[in-house]
Amino acid sequence: MFSYIDPNIKQWLVEQGLLITADSDGKSVDAEDKSALVSILGPVPLPRIIAGREITLEWYPFVRRSELGDVLNAAAQFKAGQTQALQELLHSSMSVNSIFTLPGFRQAKSPLVRIHSCCLTGDIFGSRRCDCGPQLTGAFEQIVKEGAGAVIYMSGHEGRGIGLWAKAITYLLQDEGRDTYQANVELNLPEDSRDFSDAAIVLRYLLDSEPVRLLSNNPEKRRHLELGGQPVAEIVPLVTGINEHNIRYLQAKRDKGHELPKDLES
Repeated sequence: MFSYIDPNIKQWLVEQGLLITADSDGKSVDAEDKSALVSILGPVPLPRIIAGREITLEWYPFVRRSELGDVLNAAAQFKAGQTQALQELLHSSMSVNSIFTLPGFRQAKSPLVRIHSCCLTGDIFGSRRCDCGPQLTGAFEQIVKEGAGAVIYMSGHEGRGIGLWAKAITYLLQDEGRDTYQANVELNLPEDSRDFSDAAIVLRYLLDSEPVRLLSNNPEKRRHLELGGQPVAEIVPLVTGINEHNIRYLQAKRDKGHELPKDLES
């Protein structure tokens, strides 16, 4: 929070090369440039255990400049003694995504990359209604096995973009017979409103347009990356976490074009 308020901290981050601004091509530009689109912080060392090994990942949080601009405006109110405006905005409006890379990622050739949409119920709560938790775990394990790669975590993608509250309601609708897409539509929400263009920007910044091998079953992710100018050398399947509670969910995804086995069984 205080880097929004104290310009000295921001200046220190910039001078250390720990805060940059990128345009839509992933090129570093001045923060005040009209083409500035995404702010990228890091790398922040992040040690964790993956497949029984301690690995220090390099974490780069990134955020849309438009959202950061709203926070900066609220920060001006904070300095004037109006603390509530900034706190409310940080809690409600600033969606911070992340890329977690193995050391040496920026020099890697055709690294393995997973773009993972936030799923609090699966990733954190361990729900078996989807395959998201096992996919996230499996993605980290696979990039470590490869020795080069990254996981991009898109925090604003809960429920394919509808948010956690609406997602909870769709679960109840699914229990009444709707599939995961029909439930979204019944709430007058899009089947899938996710946007992966910021992931393309960050990858282009870090890799200078080096092709990636995309760890995914969803061809839309490849399409979004390539529309954003990030080359994709190949798709690497990630089929895991199948159980009796998520068969209908996975079948619905398969029917929408996800590359999943025809004979899905728990």
